[in-house]
Amino acid sequence: MTDTRPSLSAAISAALLTADPRAKVMAARDAARNWRLGRLSFGFETAMPDRPSWPNEPELLDPRNMPRRGKGGSEKGRLALWHALAHIEFVAIDLALDMAGRFGGKLGEEFVSDFMSVAADEAMHFAILDRKLRRLGSHYGALPAHAGLWETAERTSHDVAARLAIVPMVLEARGLDVTPATLERVRSQGDEDGAKILSRILDDEIRHVAIGTKHFVAICAENAESPEKRWKSLVREHFRGGLKAPFNDSARLAAGLSRDFYAELAT
Repeated sequence: MTDTRPSLSAAISAALLTADPRAKVMAARDAARNWRLGRLSFGFETAMPDRPSWPNEPELLDPRNMPRRGKGGSEKGRLALWHALAHIEFVAIDLALDMAGRFGGKLGEEFVSDFMSVAADEAMHFAILDRKLRRLGSHYGALPAHAGLWETAERTSHDVAARLAIVPMVLEARGLDVTPATLERVRSQGDEDGAKILSRILDDEIRHVAIGTKHFVAICAENAESPEKRWKSLVREHFRGGLKAPFNDSARLAAGLSRDFYAELAT
């Protein structure tokens, strides 16, 4: 019998090509929900776009040209912090969707389900941060943002192991390192709402790093490779810049990322 359900790849591609932030959130969450409920077929006939669609704002700048945030306790500094976090989560929606859509056909349904759940989480994170910005009298797009976050996806579009090594196991793992200090700073400013947001994001990001590490280790096992050695090789090849200490070793270990992976590369 012919499967008449829409394909997962078509739903993912449509979400990636949705530029409006709120519409992208809904498209990502709908795709994840419809996949979970069996409403989409395990079909990968639709190719993923080279780049997702994004809104005209924020203006995307080279990291070297990004304005300094200012003091964290100032109104300007607080807005810049929440805007930067919102941008990270907005791009993370596309990174998770692209992971599932680009590599899921070969990696299988568990891989797809894992990264569709990550995409849904990232969409929820962005929505929460966007609401936070609006409560502060601002909005996503009001400030310039980092242009380099998607470059990693472009550099690793040919190799799922490289994508896993860099996106969840470097970029998201870095979030585990820096979020606790940011959380405490926000709490010290009396912003309990902001602290709750960051605590929720931190808990979810541990799971995201764990998902990436799990699939990376499985790929290495299939190829009879040492995960630690393969990861270091891929990081040296594809990641620009060293891994900066200090590390949140306990959160990283909870995600399956022991110091055997990253200690040697620390700067």
